[in-house]
Amino acid sequence: MRTIRLTLAYDGTNYAGWQVQPDRTTVQGTLEAVIEKVTGQQVRVTASGRTDAGVHALAQVAAFTTDSHLTTDVLQRALNAELPRDVAVLHVNEAADGFHPIRDALRKRYRYVIHDGSVRDTLRRGQCWQYVHGRLDVDAMQRAARALLGTHDFSSFETTGAERLSSVRTIYDLPVERGRAGGGDLLTSELAASDLVTVEVEADGFLYNMVRAIVGTLVDVGRGAREESWVADVLDATDRRVAGPTAPPEGLFLVRVEYE
Repeated sequence: MRTIRLTLAYDGTNYAGWQVQPDRTTVQGTLEAVIEKVTGQQVRVTASGRTDAGVHALAQVAAFTTDSHLTTDVLQRALNAELPRDVAVLHVNEAADGFHPIRDALRKRYRYVIHDGSVRDTLRRGQCWQYVHGRLDVDAMQRAARALLGTHDFSSFETTGAERLSSVRTIYDLPVERGRAGGGDLLTSELAASDLVTVEVEADGFLYNMVRAIVGTLVDVGRGAREESWVADVLDATDRRVAGPTAPPEGLFLVRVEYE
């Protein structure tokens, strides 16, 4: 048997998340159906993380085993020919036996995009949080975010619903910036990139809704509802009830997953 590693990009707008669900359209279900059509085999595809409904990916990593003799180049072309236009296979590689996208991941990086301009950006509908309550103070958000760097118990930023052995994670990088258009990964409209705020989080792992809870908390600081020091207090509380709201899913992108 061969282990095939895929790198995928997808627009999550029309999907009920990654994971297969009864009577719902999901990225995993769509991909598995296409693999069966191309190889003639039913497979189970495992991804590095189960993105939620409406969440996007720029470089999701997934893998499956098969005894198909199709080359990686042929597989990529065949899969892309059959997949819907909102899912693309960027790379297909042979992986070592036993490769596991979740267990072997060292770091992941997510990007969250907020549009806080006075006029909505029609080209980014479904790909950002259209924040309509005024301009955010990005400098204050960046200063507040520093409290989250390093190794901590992130229980305050975890939505219940997923069982974890530990809520301790290490955040390596957490920049908050204005004026980026997603590093060229997202469309830029005539409505200037100065209306865009990006929050990126790179960590050794993530809890359920952790990035969206961090963003919602930082937005409370950015809109002036909370002091910058409050974020450190939220972290110390290890209680989801004291943090800010969970940001909408459509602004979230899985940027990359790092392996050995």
